[in-house]
Amino acid sequence: MSNEPTQDLNDTPEQEQHDALEALRAEVEQLKVQSLIERADLENQRKRLARDIEMARKFANERLLGDLLPVFDSLDAGLAAANETDPLRQGLELTCKQLLKVAGENGMDVLDPTGQPFNPEHHQAISQGESEGVPPGHVITVFQKGYVLNGRLLRPALVIVAKHD
Repeated sequence: MSNEPTQDLNDTPEQEQHDALEALRAEVEQLKVQSLIERADLENQRKRLARDIEMARKFANERLLGDLLPVFDSLDAGLAAANETDPLRQGLELTCKQLLKVAGENGMDVLDPTGQPFNPEHHQAISQGESEGVPPGHVITVFQKGYVLNGRLLRPALVIVAKHD
């Protein structure tokens, strides 16, 4: 027997270099995958942040407009009670139009569903009644207008709905 170390055929210097190269390639591939995952996470966070900012912008004035709803109700009541020829009525109409214009420019819409089909997402039925010329399930009378801000309900319209036969 000789004292020379036996060398495994797989442990040649070329094989060791090849193994090291393969290990580095695997590590590079893993880093690429990790980089893609992190990039996707950052993109998702950016999109989520942009969406949150947009929602905050769309509904930032929700409280203010919600606080103005009793003012709109008072103006509507004043207009209903005022005589057609009363100059005060004209002032109320003008004030109401201006307020509605400003509210509309800020994304608020009025729900005045008289004659429309009852929509439980936007209307609250307080009663049912009979009315000629109004199909069943349609709004006969609006007691209180409803309001929507950029598609989100601020307050439902209080309505009377035509009875089904």
